[in-house]
Amino acid sequence: MKYRKLGQSDLHLSVVTFGAWAAGGWMWGGTERSEAIKAIRAGFDYGMTSIDTAPAYGQGTSEEIVGEAIKGIPRDKVQILTKFGLSWKGTKGQFFFSSKNNQGKPIEIYRYAEKDSIIKECETSLRLLGTDYIDLYQIHWADPTTPIQETMEAVAQLIKEGKVRYAGVCNYDVDQMMEAAKYIELVSNQVPYSMVRKDIEQDLVPYLMENKQSVLAYSPLQRGLLSGKIKPDHQFSDGDTRAELSHYSAKNIQLVNAFLAKLKPLADEKKITLSQLVIKWTIEQPGITIALVGARNATQTAENAQASQVKLSADEINFINGELNQLKLEL
Repeated sequence: MKYRKLGQSDLHLSVVTFGAWAAGGWMWGGTERSEAIKAIRAGFDYGMTSIDTAPAYGQGTSEEIVGEAIKGIPRDKVQILTKFGLSWKGTKGQFFFSSKNNQGKPIEIYRYAEKDSIIKECETSLRLLGTDYIDLYQIHWADPTTPIQETMEAVAQLIKEGKVRYAGVCNYDVDQMMEAAKYIELVSNQVPYSMVRKDIEQDLVPYLMENKQSVLAYSPLQRGLLSGKIKPDHQFSDGDTRAELSHYSAKNIQLVNAFLAKLKPLADEKKITLSQLVIKWTIEQPGITIALVGARNATQTAENAQASQVKLSADEINFINGELNQLKLEL
């Protein structure tokens, strides 16, 4: 495993970081707790020491699973990344969307990042994770009803108290990052990025590179689409929101699989899977520091982690980019 420094901090993350969204089950059609724990623990066998989670992932389930998975591991050997700012327990903030929890009960998600709420969220996360500090604390989504100044000053207070080491954001645009930077030193922005979702390359990546801040790329496999394992007739489980998204239409799945078929000879030559090739391509892109990749079981974790060891030449990356430029999805 390789490690990269986050922004101008002294925090080094595994280039392939365990993304624990699916572990929480929410929006993924449920979770199998024991398998999720095994999946996280398997990462340590391959040097995957960094784990990204959030309170919203299963409404506490993911953080609880991460906490159980890291028991017995020296705290300075694991990097815990979690978030704040999504509420499902009231109507304060800005309404985001309606959903169902893991028990099938309707819930409403709000973006809410007021100071007192953040302080309370942090205490809950520390308890569920079984730790006394969080390595990277990130606002999950911007809350337009709360001034960014108030939000960032709350995180600065948590850093001063030793409950948080570094501050990051998720899903912020350049203007929001510039505003936040007035009140706190940010080390990263966690944003969606994949072969079929590259819009951040236009403005956000150049800004982050110029300001020596890191990109944590989530959904680099586009939630399984780029693994080649999803076919046009795939039936998604109840509660799996991928079924509602345009990337997963039968036509787009067909187009992506045709693209992946062109990459398969390269993967076969290197004796790796398509997923490993995609993950390695991701972390070799300019400005991309870390790829967050989820896993349902230990076998998937091992496959993801070993992607960091794949070697891609400049010519091979150019070949992949050439094929990618010809892929036109119907979005």
